[in-house]
Amino acid sequence: MGKKITLLFVCLGLTLSLNAQESNDDYLEKVKTLDSTLKTLYGVISGEKGEERNWELFRFLFHPGAKLIPTGKSKEGNVGTRFMSPDDYITNSSKWFVDNGFFEKEIHREVDTFGNITQVFSTYASFKSESDKEPFMRGINSIQLLNDGERWWVVNIYWTSENEENPIPAAYLPK
Repeated sequence: MGKKITLLFVCLGLTLSLNAQESNDDYLEKVKTLDSTLKTLYGVISGEKGEERNWELFRFLFHPGAKLIPTGKSKEGNVGTRFMSPDDYITNSSKWFVDNGFFEKEIHREVDTFGNITQVFSTYASFKSESDKEPFMRGINSIQLLNDGERWWVVNIYWTSENEENPIPAAYLPK
């Protein structure tokens, strides 16, 4: 009986491992280039109302220890930041995304690379539906990435939204 249970766990573990490997192989295609990584980053959080996001793929984009850092003004007028792990972001955003719909589209990009590190200023426009003509929000994502020679990793995303006091400079808008 003990050998049968052990064999069952070995077979189950092998099956789960092979399925995870197939997912990782599919996901590796999405992080082979800077462009594919950024396209996947924007795509994985976007979807219509009622549509679940692929949070496994979202997690796959991030280097261990990566942070997502929104910044802005509180109701009291204080400027601050909040530091989140990818899992914190999922916890804070997933229900809202499904309840409301959310599409974030990159509308302009500035890239600086030195060695294996890349900094991207990625201007975004946010919509509640892909069919919306006007965004409900715009801003800039400052995205730091690492290329380890095999793939691209998102290390940090630090962002702020545009407002009347802080309009997006022309240099970061489509020409």
